[in-house]
Amino acid sequence: MTASMALAATDMVIFGGMGDLSLRKIMPALYYRFQEKQWNSDGRIFLLGRTGMDEDSFKKHLLEHGKNHIKEGDFDENVWNEFTAGVHYVLVNSEKSSSFDELKKIIDNNPRPVRVFYLATPASIFGKICHQLKSHELITPETRVVIEKPLGSNLESFKSINNSILECFQESQVYRIDHYLGKETVQNLMVLRFANNIFERLWNSDTVDHVQITVAESIGVGTRGGYYDESGALRDMVQNHLLQLLCLVAMEAPSHITPDFVRDEKLKVLNSLRPISENECQQMTVRGQYRSGSVNGEKVNGYTEDLGKTNSKTETYVALKAYVDNWRWSGVPFYLRTGKRMEQRYSEIVIQFRPVPLNIFPGLPSAPETNKLIIRLQPDESVKLQMTTKVPGPGGYRLQPVYLNLSFAETFDHRLPEAYERLLMDIVRGNPTLFMRSDEVQAAWKWSENILEAWKDTNQTIQSYAAGSAGPADAAVLLARDGAKWHEEF
Repeated sequence: MTASMALAATDMVIFGGMGDLSLRKIMPALYYRFQEKQWNSDGRIFLLGRTGMDEDSFKKHLLEHGKNHIKEGDFDENVWNEFTAGVHYVLVNSEKSSSFDELKKIIDNNPRPVRVFYLATPASIFGKICHQLKSHELITPETRVVIEKPLGSNLESFKSINNSILECFQESQVYRIDHYLGKETVQNLMVLRFANNIFERLWNSDTVDHVQITVAESIGVGTRGGYYDESGALRDMVQNHLLQLLCLVAMEAPSHITPDFVRDEKLKVLNSLRPISENECQQMTVRGQYRSGSVNGEKVNGYTEDLGKTNSKTETYVALKAYVDNWRWSGVPFYLRTGKRMEQRYSEIVIQFRPVPLNIFPGLPSAPETNKLIIRLQPDESVKLQMTTKVPGPGGYRLQPVYLNLSFAETFDHRLPEAYERLLMDIVRGNPTLFMRSDEVQAAWKWSENILEAWKDTNQTIQSYAAGSAGPADAAVLLARDGAKWHEEF
């Protein structure tokens, strides 16, 4: 990849700096940006932790994680050593004001122009950290604060967390990160739609039969069992990742590609989502929980075995049908699904177009297969358009679906940056386009909470599905009622 222009020198301060998110995602992303000359070599990175650690142990620990989480062919120990020369460990207890006295001395010693506080911590202490930063006068006009999901467990808890942050920071300084929005294919959605007239003219209820959004994971809950059992798939995935993807598919063209114009259009979509009533919930949503099975040929436990409890009522799978009640999308179902311990790990958006109005080809029992636009987000980012063509040769019209395929890896001759690389550099730039504004999160919680309450009031059954399967049988029925089926392509 061609070297990028270095951005402003930045002090990146990571609370929870020795945790999994920091060492597995943030640090490798910053290393790649340093390698590409985009992370300014005058920048400083402070990893904050609660345990004493000497410099040698710290650098050894960093090196070990760097080798584990950066692709072997991309890891250069000399570059790593240059990069980590600007990385420092700071002992900080977020509960103690005296810890912030020491942090202030360190940061205020030759401070860099841009300051980023990344809160890779439980949301329960976001407010405490922000108030300590404010009281110690560590917030400058060029300061940003980054927060990760979960942003609350319901609308009320989100408002409480959000208010505690906004007591210290301006809304323009708050970066609510959703790493799905940093994926290259997700960003390409707006370009695909609004820079290609061929698609935008078809992007409506006249020609689109339905939309599918899938985020499937092959892993179980792992070490997140305690958090996950209090959360479930709707809170963990639908309320944020899937609704954000829905917004990018359904939004109107913004007047300009500037942060608030884009986020205004996403908010309109969220406010147009039809609430799912208690009476409709059984027909429009499916809850599931994985049992023991086999994933990629390996036997795996069920959810309750992973969790160590026998009576959990937490869903690890959700499928639902949503409607966006506006002129563009009136009557078009949006089918969303997400689950753990699925047969494959993949994320994709499928735009299913309507069939041709009349089958004119003799000998075919039905109309040709309908066109689909398949936007694969992971693992192999691509955009494919399913067309119908004639099979070459004599013998009349024999039709076959084929794909026009844009594989990002094959088309572009350089490594595709990971989502966190793009998002971290946008934070340094001060560009919040790909980050959620508080009114977006609030609208998403309002719609999602309606479903949670309906589940509770109706005691909706959680269906069991085998690990390594496509999910509960009723997820297929959800689409079959409308004469549709999930797109499966493995």
